[in-house]
This record gives sequence, C-alpha cells and structure tokens, in this order.
Amino acid sequence: MSEINPPLVSAVIVSYNRREDIRETLLMLCRQRYKNLEIIVVDNASADGTAAMINALGLPNLTLIQMEENVGVKAYNMGFKAARGQFILILDDDSFPAFDAVDKMIEKFDKYPAIGIISFTVKDYSTFTDTPAAPVSSAADHAFNDDYIMSFHGAGAGVRREVLERAGGYPEEFFLYFNETDMALRVWDAGFRIESFPEIVCFHKSSQVNRTSERGPYYYTRNIFWVIWKNYPGVAMWKATVLMLFYVFYYSMDQHTFLYIRALLDAVVNIRKIRRSPIKMQIAKRFRIHFKTPFTMYR
Repeated sequence: MSEINPPLVSAVIVSYNRREDIRETLLMLCRQRYKNLEIIVVDNASADGTAAMINALGLPNLTLIQMEENVGVKAYNMGFKAARGQFILILDDDSFPAFDAVDKMIEKFDKYPAIGIISFTVKDYSTFTDTPAAPVSSAADHAFNDDYIMSFHGAGAGVRREVLERAGGYPEEFFLYFNETDMALRVWDAGFRIESFPEIVCFHKSSQVNRTSERGPYYYTRNIFWVIWKNYPGVAMWKATVLMLFYVFYYSMDQHTFLYIRALLDAVVNIRKIRRSPIKMQIAKRFRIHFKTPFTMYR
C-alpha cells in the first residue's frame, strides 16, 4: 500500500431507528488511523430523528441517503452504488471497527490478491477499550483452509469493489437475514476467497431494539430455502431441501409453533422473486451453512 496515495475506502452503513448507536459508530469511524475514508449512510426511513442527527454532525466526508420506506438490505446496495472507493467497508449501524482495523484490512488485501472479502473478527461491544492500539508488524503468511469455506459477518467486512461488480451485492428479495450467505456463495463461485484474520477486529452491540422474537427465525427460515433454491446445483439442492423440510416440521412440533411453516409457505408462494443461478458443485460441497440456526432462535 502506498502511504503517499492510499486507496479510498468507502464505509457503507444502513441505519434504522438506532440514532445513538449510529452516532457512536460515525464518531468512531472518524478516529480511524486510516484517513482516506468516505462514509455513506443509508437511512431506512428511521422515525427516531436519525437523519437529522447525522446532518447536525456536519461530517465533511459523509453522504446521507434517505429512503422513503424501509427496504431492508436493498439499502446496502444503494450505498454500494454510491461508494467511490476501491474497497468497501460494510458495517451495521451498531458496529464499528477497531482503530487500526482499516489499515490492517488494506494490508491484507495488498498481500493476498485472491481474497475478495475480509470478514472481521466481531467482538462484543463490552470488550471495547477506548485506547487506540499500538502499531504492530505484519503477521506471518495466512494459511488458507480449503477443506471448507465460509460466509462473512455483515457487522464488519471489507470487500474489493471488483467483487461487487462481478458477483453482485445483497439479494434484495431477502429483505433481512442470510443475505451475506447468498452473496458469499456468488463470491466464491466467481473465483474470489473470503478469509478472516484475528487481528482485524470490529465491535458489535447486542442490541434488541427493533428485533422481535419472531422476525429472525422467520426470515432466516424462508431465506435459507431461497439460498438453496437459488444457488445449489441439482442433487445438492434436493438434499438440502429435504433436510430443511425435516427441520421445519420437526421443530414446529417440538416448539409448538407454526412460525417455520409460515416461513416455508412464504418461500414457496414467492418463489418467483428469486432467480436460479446454480454455483459450481465443488463450491456447494465445501461451503458450510448452519441449517439449524433459525430453529435455535425462537421459544
């Protein structure tokens, strides 16, 4: 990385009714060691004064895009389109990177051209200390794991612009949840890697604001079906579908709820919203999806 002309990094954040959380996120971004940083906030029609607060901050490197309604993860794609940077930093409105995280992210992208997305090590906000870390020397070469491959954490990730241009952004039909997995499958299929590094850290709040008990498992369940039907090739698609159907009916009886069945019906009724584009079989076989995740969230 050239210290004279460091590449522009665009931090893209979507906000929805978390005015104080995003205020802290923005102020923390301004304290990044890495300075060639633009910030793009897409506000998903917040009703708590978020947009007014952001405008009042008067940050010179910040662009605010205001949506007329809550469009879910489509708002991220709006931010990606507005971004001018060579690299995109994806954050939640209640997460922010450690003071040296963007510096380290750029170093890794320079060192490993095959990496398309860097998934930050996401730590709980309670572990944050308000003291910038001292510079550290580069770690030893990263060992790539080819036995299995993974997605990335949407609360903190760096993406090369060319990856978004080739693999596309988040699936807008998902609205919420599992959008990272869908995008990750396309990134791997396009020939890029997704890797994480323990020294590249962001902090995330475990907020329950606007997170109802049913929303998570509902969208997770529906969107897992859509991930399978969109991306998995032939036999792998049918095997994963049968497994998910078993989980839906087993946990519906076990937890005495119709939530998962409603999510399944939603997936079937609205199947035309997705566009099937199967990935390579070797990617599907190596990619790890935790199919039981939605069934552990609701009681």
